[in-house]
Amino acid sequence: MLNKYARAFFTRVLTPFAAFLIRRGVSPDTVTLIGTAGVMAGALVFYPRGEFFWGTVVITLFVFSDLVDGNMARQLGRSSRWGAFLDSTLDRVADGAIFGGFALWYAGDGDNNLLCAVAIFCLASGQVVSYTKARGESIGLPVAVNGLVERAERLVISLVATGFAGLHKFGVPGIQVLLPIALWIVAVGSLVTLIQRVVTVRRESAEADAAAAQRDENASHGSGAAT
Repeated sequence: MLNKYARAFFTRVLTPFAAFLIRRGVSPDTVTLIGTAGVMAGALVFYPRGEFFWGTVVITLFVFSDLVDGNMARQLGRSSRWGAFLDSTLDRVADGAIFGGFALWYAGDGDNNLLCAVAIFCLASGQVVSYTKARGESIGLPVAVNGLVERAERLVISLVATGFAGLHKFGVPGIQVLLPIALWIVAVGSLVTLIQRVVTVRRESAEADAAAAQRDENASHGSGAAT
């Protein structure tokens, strides 16, 4: 849902900024690299110390680079396999930093081994969810399902909850509970999404194998008739 609607909205909003960067000679790859570095810094510097509000502010400023670099590439007419590969790869790095930051907090001052494990599960399941689609497509399957919680949903749920949870340090009572709730939602949603994609790949692979077998049988019958 977020990929379909929010991405289109923010793409329109960020188009003038993308054009400004192009005029300054900045390349899309540079924006991708700087954006990823900023997200990693926000997650791994602030989150392990429990500075959730300011960490989320920093991450949010840089996470929009994911839309800006693609917008720049389209304006330049330079959309390429390399750019898509770099962008997708660094997205995984950024996601790992965010949930790794949560895990470090709960393994340290947050002092909650269960939530540390949940954060690690969110990190790992997010990577696997992306891998299932990429791997399915690499073997020629459409993987015609998005799933309950994709990357956009994982980020929005996690960052919004974390930002609000950070208001605890500004005197807002009880609000820090939003972060554990968000982590559980992302963990369960990612698991459901993973199951959805695995089931879809299994069905599509069975259909593709059956279609290939039918083509071979038809070709064999055609060859026999010609003989």
